[in-house]
Amino acid sequence: MTTLAIIGAAGAMGTRITNTLKDDPDFTLLYVETPEGEAKLRARGQSPTSKEGAAQQADAFVFAVRDDLIQYAAAEIVPLVKPGTILIALDPAAPYAGHLPDRPDVTYFVTHPAHPPIFHDETDPKAINDHWGDGYAKQAIVNALMQGPEEHYAVGEGIARKMFGPILRSHRITLEQMAILEPALSETVGATCATIIREAMDEAIKMGVPHDAARDFIVGHLKVELAIVFEEIGWKFSMGAQKAIAEAKKDLFQPDWKAKVFDIENIKISVGKIVGDIPS
Repeated sequence: MTTLAIIGAAGAMGTRITNTLKDDPDFTLLYVETPEGEAKLRARGQSPTSKEGAAQQADAFVFAVRDDLIQYAAAEIVPLVKPGTILIALDPAAPYAGHLPDRPDVTYFVTHPAHPPIFHDETDPKAINDHWGDGYAKQAIVNALMQGPEEHYAVGEGIARKMFGPILRSHRITLEQMAILEPALSETVGATCATIIREAMDEAIKMGVPHDAARDFIVGHLKVELAIVFEEIGWKFSMGAQKAIAEAKKDLFQPDWKAKVFDIENIKISVGKIVGDIPS
């Protein structure tokens, strides 16, 4: 049995992890919070544990706090823990920014969910409508052993599989590769393009297209367009669509956008803004 301490147990992610693992026989959970968070824990019948108490008992810690707060939580917790303790971050930003204390006798493990994919084989309505990863739909995860003995990778991955399950696939990558995936790929590019698509839909509505017609049209087209681009089906864009794409890229994107977005130094700047090191 693993004694797992959750830092930020009363927050959104801490609550999700708690609800997922509280009845799992493989875990004993310890709840660590601020005084305000402790009141929330007690209100829902959970007894908080002090940082000092958790440090003496826990085999592993999960930092379920915001990216810009991890450095402060880690600065309080890491000096207290036993040698060999596994400390798990749920996002690459703070670890990549160097916000974890320098202590070579502990393990730093980073994991992040990919969220349920657009293309899937789910049949249960709850799984089909599980867009975030609330424990109904299968999702992939990515993991990085930042430091620590090799055998701790399997321990960290095992905890991640339980937290984010059911798991479709689990990928081992480096911390820098995880930073390339997020923020660069998923947020800088993916979330931005999704936002632009919504803004384009709103523009069509302003021009007189009925809202429901515009929404149905674009979400339907997105499904087949993504299936084509990601080779889920053996179709190709029509000649007209290919011409429209080639012309639109000139208007929508700078020619050197890939070189800028995926430049490692620019990724470091983006991460620095996320964690609060660099003003936005």
